[in-house]
Amino acid sequence: MSVVRIRDYLIGPENRPFIIAEMSGNHNHSLDRALAIVDAAAEAGVQALKLQTYTAETMTIDKEDGEFFIDDPNSLWQGTSLYKLYQKAYTPWEWHEAIFKRCRERGIIGFSTPFDQSAVDFLETLDVPCYKIASFENIDLPLIKKVAATGKPLFLSTGMATLAELDEAVRTAREAGCQDLILLKCTSTYPADPKNSNLLTISHMRDLFRCQVGLSDHTPGIGVTIAAVALGATVVEKHFTLNRADGGVDAAFSLEPKEMKALVVETERAWQALGGISYGPSADEKPSLKHRRSLYIVKDLNAGDVLTADNLRAIRPGLGLPPKYLPIVMGKRVKRDVPRGTPLTWELLL
Repeated sequence: MSVVRIRDYLIGPENRPFIIAEMSGNHNHSLDRALAIVDAAAEAGVQALKLQTYTAETMTIDKEDGEFFIDDPNSLWQGTSLYKLYQKAYTPWEWHEAIFKRCRERGIIGFSTPFDQSAVDFLETLDVPCYKIASFENIDLPLIKKVAATGKPLFLSTGMATLAELDEAVRTAREAGCQDLILLKCTSTYPADPKNSNLLTISHMRDLFRCQVGLSDHTPGIGVTIAAVALGATVVEKHFTLNRADGGVDAAFSLEPKEMKALVVETERAWQALGGISYGPSADEKPSLKHRRSLYIVKDLNAGDVLTADNLRAIRPGLGLPPKYLPIVMGKRVKRDVPRGTPLTWELLL
């Protein structure tokens, strides 16, 4: 499983998690707000900020009944048509260059999810360094093929995909020229219930497709993302906004700046904690060995005195014999005078 390089960042098990802040529609149709989101994401410590590149016309048709209208009472977007939702949520294409420029100025990667082939052509004119395929497009093999043919690193979300569909997507990407593929475990509900995350799939997916796996997360908070890193995720994507109270199509399942900062810090801690299989004291633990329990003389003894429960105890610190020898040495005599507080050694015994 090779390391993936995106400009100055390396992605892999030996590197800290690659954190992507997803702006989506949280700009609320203000370029100033979009740029402020870039600044806040950079200050939170993320490595990348992602946009979504589409228009209502490239996503669907303008129709307000049947399957084109959202009437699910559990949906955040109940009561609107798909067309109007995408009109509200899309990022104007003329903003992309300014947003990516701000990303470069702030030292983070700016890239996007194209939702059709015209979006790929447009993003190529801006020289984006990588791409993402969204879960709802992971069965759009012509789109995957076009993105993969750019030769740039590709994140591919796996929401809803069966194993067969995912195999088709991965084969299509690789056959079209994608050398750096990272799959993202994803649950395509908004917001997502942690119970549906099934993070144990991460290691299975990694072994099955022989590539890195990350998490595209729509659950509340940061607990699921930390767990994903602990299970081997090398990438985390999370929706991001300045303030959920400001509203927006994705605000309900987006992190605010302080929360994103916590995610950056805690996922790195989780990654640092993985280490390897290890027994025995680490280098940093070795000084603590002296604070273990051990056998100590707890009363002044004269030469020839017998060791008893009254004058010999297992206490801290740890400079004496290990406590496991207590039954063996009990009843033996000391060969010289021994002051209280002396660690018991074999040399003291007759």
